[in-house]
Amino acid sequence: MKQRSNLLAARRGGGLVVVALLALAACADPQTNASSTGGDASVVAFDTSAKQERITSAKVDSIAAELPAALREKGTLVVGNGSAGGGLPPLGFTADDNKTPIGVEIDIAYLVASVLGLKPEIDTTSWENLFLGLDSGKYQVGISNIGVSELRKEKYDFATYRLGLHAFEAKKGSGLKVAGPADISGRTVAVSSGTLQEAILVDWNKQNVAAGRKPANLKYYQQASDIYLALQSGRIDLYLGPNPNASYHVATQGKTEIVGTVSSSYPVQGLVGITTKKDNGLVKPLADALNATIADGSYAKVLKKWGLDDEAVPKSLVNPPGLPKK
Repeated sequence: MKQRSNLLAARRGGGLVVVALLALAACADPQTNASSTGGDASVVAFDTSAKQERITSAKVDSIAAELPAALREKGTLVVGNGSAGGGLPPLGFTADDNKTPIGVEIDIAYLVASVLGLKPEIDTTSWENLFLGLDSGKYQVGISNIGVSELRKEKYDFATYRLGLHAFEAKKGSGLKVAGPADISGRTVAVSSGTLQEAILVDWNKQNVAAGRKPANLKYYQQASDIYLALQSGRIDLYLGPNPNASYHVATQGKTEIVGTVSSSYPVQGLVGITTKKDNGLVKPLADALNATIADGSYAKVLKKWGLDDEAVPKSLVNPPGLPKK
């Protein structure tokens, strides 16, 4: 097995890695959700080969007809994905051939394009160049774990397809559960500086102090390897990071567990959306295509393939409320 630092990827030459994935509870509360740590594990196979099967759906002519005529005639959907440099599994990362983009975001692109009768062209780029590409028209859409925010909605339209969640990760068998600010009181919690996760923890500490509870002791790390060493040694109790990456790490390493989740846009429910330039006529057919895949079950198959069932949405929404402006 070959492990990349900072990517947390587990691979084998044959391209198939069988791992144990802790069962994660669905997000019933729009803000937080404590996952069970005592349930049975289910076996999930992550296919990291370049020639893996893409899950698609049937073309829906009525939805394809909603597309701008120029795009229908062109027949391709150019998708920007910010996974340059290897990416982060299971979102967008590089297959075993070290060049083919794979992951849940890539599969969503193929799935939506199939309903629209378009051929997806995936271009991996850096995060900042992803938005420059959307602005210039180089990319028709961005599919790259882009959270809906009120600031972004000024320039872009969103068709949502996943819940935005952050996960609290603890050493396996910790017995901890996190459902709100009181559960981190007095704990040592790792986080990366300048992130949305840090902002949530700072807010929770304010709530703890106001309620007469001890604040959490925040420890700042930039390297994932350092965080997990600290968890195993007991120097920290918890780590708050993106749920997809935490889920993949739990599944492939087996040394940690997810003990709770919180909305990425706390205190409102975070949502991840296919992103496109504002008022270019694409957002409605994108949302309709996503809803068609939700109805026929192909959407659920994509999320299950990458162990992200807990981030499923019942319906794709166009420009819902997002992360508030500061």
